[in-house]
Amino acid sequence: MALTMIQVTSAKEIGKIARKVRKSQKMDQQTAGSVANCGLTFVSHFENGKPTVQLEKALQMLDALGVRVYLDVPPEN
Repeated sequence: MALTMIQVTSAKEIGKIARKVRKSQKMDQQTAGSVANCGLTFVSHFENGKPTVQLEKALQMLDALGVRVYLDVPPEN
């Protein structure tokens, strides 16, 4: 499987990508939330880019969808 890296700059972009991945897996929000141990309301808020969603839950959701998160850390000076 090819790795696709996408630079994101907002919660809205992350949510939009998560929704697209979830739908490509033919999973509804209820099922995705269940797999990620998150409620339906959280999934909806996350996918709609609510900027105040809990980071840990957002990472759980992405992991449940198979989306890996990497940080591009600048070198030390």
